[in-house]
Amino acid sequence: MKKRILSFLCALALAAALLPAPRAKAAGRVVNVYNWGQYISDGTDGYLDINAAFEEATGIHVNYMTFDTNESMYTKLKTGGSSYDVIVPSDYMVARLIDEGLLLPLNFDNIPNYQYIDEAYRHTDYDPDDLYSVPYTWGTMGVIYNSAYVDEEDVGGWDLLWNEKYAGKILQFDNPRDAFGVAQSLLGYSLNTHSEEELRAVTYKLMEQKPLVQSYVMDQIYDKMERGEAWIAPYYAGDYLMMAEENEDLRYYFPKEGFNRFIDALCIPTCCSDKEAAEMYINFLCDPEVCAENMEYLGYSVPESAAKEYMDPESVANEVAYPDEETLARGEYYLYLDTETTQLMDSLWLEVKTEGGVDYGPIVGISLTALLVGGFLTARGVRDRRRKANRCRKWRQAS
Repeated sequence: MKKRILSFLCALALAAALLPAPRAKAAGRVVNVYNWGQYISDGTDGYLDINAAFEEATGIHVNYMTFDTNESMYTKLKTGGSSYDVIVPSDYMVARLIDEGLLLPLNFDNIPNYQYIDEAYRHTDYDPDDLYSVPYTWGTMGVIYNSAYVDEEDVGGWDLLWNEKYAGKILQFDNPRDAFGVAQSLLGYSLNTHSEEELRAVTYKLMEQKPLVQSYVMDQIYDKMERGEAWIAPYYAGDYLMMAEENEDLRYYFPKEGFNRFIDALCIPTCCSDKEAAEMYINFLCDPEVCAENMEYLGYSVPESAAKEYMDPESVANEVAYPDEETLARGEYYLYLDTETTQLMDSLWLEVKTEGGVDYGPIVGISLTALLVGGFLTARGVRDRRRKANRCRKWRQAS
């Protein structure tokens, strides 16, 4: 299957032709973008360099910065002192930012490409009136494992992350919402529970897992899983597809108990300094051809069917990126939790990170051994990564 790859110069010409607002060409203008690490096409392997193309087409410089969790992004916005024009929070965080008055309503006259967003991703729970956000990607959370070391009879559910056979080779999320989501699914709880009793049960479950965990990670997962330093991790489907290019032994599955299904969205925070430039940037990302190039590179799922016409059919048919409706029915979106529940979860997560594990013996009940951990700092860095040209073939093998 021949893959469509634009040369860099052709891509820039395409971008200039697509942008509908030449009045935006102005020296000295800057759009400050705050996005997840490794979450935009950067020109590797002939894919469109999104930011460079936007700059070439408009004369507006892109100042691109990254974060690794919704919570760290929220803290930056809440504490002030930073100026961002475009941010990319996940669904539940969009709702929180709206509730706390930290987002500006969008002027969709400057975002005509919003017309291409599918109805399935409009009028969402987090932005029911479609005033503050434009979907960027959607995806799922599942389990990644190394088939060279993990026995197939052990896979299928979230319990693989609690399997003592793989102690020291298991990774866990380094953010409370996703880590709690894993344990909530395993215990049969809603991902949006407000029950203190259930949240405390989840805390003990995560403490039980802690002695088996090699590390709590976000972007660090790439090195650890690709190099075989770790064998099992919960993470996002799109990132798995990137990792599988570097390690052909990696596999992914949707846990039988259920999993998180999410939407990441483009928003403009109240600290924005150039709203028109921000809306033009969002519009640029929504153009079907630009969106297609971006999603082909990322491996994440596209919220506009028009873009699929420009994507490799094999990518669109990939069952990890685009699972069937029966599988998706097991997914649950995170919703915005009230302040009391959010603070409780944050407090319990701190207990997980700073206290020792819970030893559940096979006959004796539960005994809790507390350990005080001094400092816990994790180096966060997003390294440049090379891709192989035969991406689609590896996706098919991996899925």
